[in-house]
Amino acid sequence: MNNAVNDGVWSGTWVAERLGLELVGDDQLDDLLGLALRRNPKRAHLLVSNVLGKHVPQTPSVVYGHGFDLGRRVRELLGDEEAARAVVLGYAETATGLGHCVADGVGLAPYLHSTRRPVAGVDQAGGFEESHSHATSHLLLPEDPALLRGDGPLVLVDDEFSTGNTVLNTIRDLHERYPRSRYVVVALVDMRSAADAGRLADFAAEIGARVDLVAAASGTVRLPEGVLEKGQALVARHESAAPAAPAPDGRVERVDLVWPRAVPDGGRHGFTPDHRARLESALPAMAVRLAEAIPGDARRVLVLGFEELMYAPLRLALELEQAVAAEVRYSTTTRSPVLAVDDPGYAIRSRLVFPAHDDPADGPGERYAYNVAGAGFDAVVAVVDSVADTSRLHAPGGLLAQLAAHAPHVLLAVVPSYVPEPPHVPERPAMLPEPLRGPAFSSYAPEEVGWLLQDLSDVTLEAPTEEREEAIQSGGAHYAESLPVEYQPSEHYQQLFHAALATSADRIAHAVGVVTETVLAERAQTRGRTRSGEADAARPVLVSLARAGTPVGVLMRRWAQFRYGLELPHYAVSIVRGRGIDANALRWLAAHHDPADVVFVDGWTGKGAITRELADAIEEFEESDGITGFDPEIAVLADPGSCVRTYGTREDYLIPSACLNSTVSGLISRTVLRADLVGPHDFHGAKFYRELAGADVSVDFLDTVAARFGEVVDAVDVAVKELLSADRTPTWEGWAAVERISEEYGIHDVNLVKPGVGETTRVLLRRVPWKILARAGAGADLDHVRLLAEQRGVPVEEVDELPYTCVGLIHPKFTRGATGADGRAVTV
Repeated sequence: MNNAVNDGVWSGTWVAERLGLELVGDDQLDDLLGLALRRNPKRAHLLVSNVLGKHVPQTPSVVYGHGFDLGRRVRELLGDEEAARAVVLGYAETATGLGHCVADGVGLAPYLHSTRRPVAGVDQAGGFEESHSHATSHLLLPEDPALLRGDGPLVLVDDEFSTGNTVLNTIRDLHERYPRSRYVVVALVDMRSAADAGRLADFAAEIGARVDLVAAASGTVRLPEGVLEKGQALVARHESAAPAAPAPDGRVERVDLVWPRAVPDGGRHGFTPDHRARLESALPAMAVRLAEAIPGDARRVLVLGFEELMYAPLRLALELEQAVAAEVRYSTTTRSPVLAVDDPGYAIRSRLVFPAHDDPADGPGERYAYNVAGAGFDAVVAVVDSVADTSRLHAPGGLLAQLAAHAPHVLLAVVPSYVPEPPHVPERPAMLPEPLRGPAFSSYAPEEVGWLLQDLSDVTLEAPTEEREEAIQSGGAHYAESLPVEYQPSEHYQQLFHAALATSADRIAHAVGVVTETVLAERAQTRGRTRSGEADAARPVLVSLARAGTPVGVLMRRWAQFRYGLELPHYAVSIVRGRGIDANALRWLAAHHDPADVVFVDGWTGKGAITRELADAIEEFEESDGITGFDPEIAVLADPGSCVRTYGTREDYLIPSACLNSTVSGLISRTVLRADLVGPHDFHGAKFYRELAGADVSVDFLDTVAARFGEVVDAVDVAVKELLSADRTPTWEGWAAVERISEEYGIHDVNLVKPGVGETTRVLLRRVPWKILARAGAGADLDHVRLLAEQRGVPVEEVDELPYTCVGLIHPKFTRGATGADGRAVTV
């Protein structure tokens, strides 16, 4: 055999001619698939993928690219918000690696694959049967059973969608336990008949769920009468002619990969985006260790995975492809018994047979490596997990001996088998730390705010804006895992801030008064009290969402003090989009105050993402801790998106505290949530930028606004009276506008559309902006936006009938050097 991939001849010709099979469908089917004969009483033929990396050694980048591209198509189908709620499920053994690659393409979702290996101490969360397979039972063994309990989309990945029976069995089993409204089926090839396609549609209607299909190609196999009997006769005739294995002649050496701690070897028990990020950072060093062990004169190298262990060897092979001059191929061993025929028109040219070496639950048996013998490999890197590193692996006739008979150099790399720790409820510390206060933490006076955060000032967390954007949009990192480099305003920009503050102080003071009076009135009504004096006043506990909410919380506290002599408690806590509110901060608040007295405070609403995030987080906290009473309603200074009931105004105008970062927020950074810095019993983190004290205007901002309180009291009372009698039900018109803008500008991701003056300013200060939409005729409220846009080379486009004063568009699908939907290159 000259090559495992047959040059110039379709590798299904031999079977098609002898059994009268026809492969019909998309033009690329012949490139994707070959044919072989099964040693299986249930089905004669086997569709052999040329791009899966299972039976046919293939270039790693080709294997990975096909799975990753399917994942990107799934993400486009779902949208980022739904993709972040999804779970990707791959099928053992053949599609464990493919499913993992699809999960990489989705980027935001955790991954789990079924397994045929029971693991002691891990409870089964589900299972199903694969009727046509030689080994039918699939187990689902997630470390965290909640992985399958969510209501987000379930993405099911298999290499071949033939009849749909396996998918139906899976959905039926899981839907009974964990019902959800949407499923996505992903396959390299969809080979169903029209009748089979109809069965899936009928089943989806029966359970009331949407089922989508994503495939690289589609077609069908036309089978003549008696094909099973003909196939069995062919197998019997050619099986007896199998050649004897030669004696081992090559060397076998072990290579220590130094696999990263706490990173699973695959998705058997679940694999999260955080696991992926850790593996990505460790892969280059592991590939170097392999490259150093491969002889320098090797021309062809095979990285050979092991049954369900497909993804880790593939990623190693992908890195090795860049690290060595040799031609690198990738495939894995398998349980599947397939006839080998050394003919260019047949997909399985050679077969190595060896005993199982991982103590399988179904007892000892044969295992196989196809298209390795006779393929001319100078070195083979066998990658197994530690459970499979047994005496049978090293014995005469074992896998290593078989490989050494066909390659002069064999390297063994062992990945530690990940075994979940037994579930346990961690003990919480008896006491959480007291809040941080100024001047030790922040430039605010100690009585103004207590920060329920931990001080990370000594940790380097800042990263260049372009690097952060690329990592965030690729799914490689969450925005809360790093900090942007603090923007240092120019003298011109500082002048704009002070001018804006001077001209807007009255309306800011008015909005502060309105929102504070509304909160006090509603609390008094709820508690059956009046606001006539401190003794019988409703005394809310203000809890601002750091960082934008904190200056507003301080001003609300000052208004209550100015108007009624009330000393309201005020704390700042962290909330992170996609991760929820700091649960330890809620526990501290519940231990020191009545949760029913807590009022959450933020600066402004955009499209309302944080409003929804808080509601979901409070519900989750009640379920996990059994502590009730927190009201998820947020009180904000400005609600241009119509997302909340309690606000100072619904106009979209410049709030000067949005113009700057830490220098108008007590010199405190945006909050940080990273697993290696924030443990299960810690508050989220933040930095205190003491070194920026010379540029700090935090107290100036507060004092300037508070000085206007006396001038706006009468107007505030009139506005509050009108507001309390009005219908303040949120319309969520901001969210609808954002969805429309996302589609009109070809972004297709609402997270990249930031509406309102405040959010637009954040885009220009922290992210990679693409363009700014400004309402036609907007005046001085946008002077600072225009200046920042000019400094960053971002176009400002005037738009009629814009529901906000302005909208910031983050560069879609950013990579350094990327272009946006209009084909223009980003300027950074």
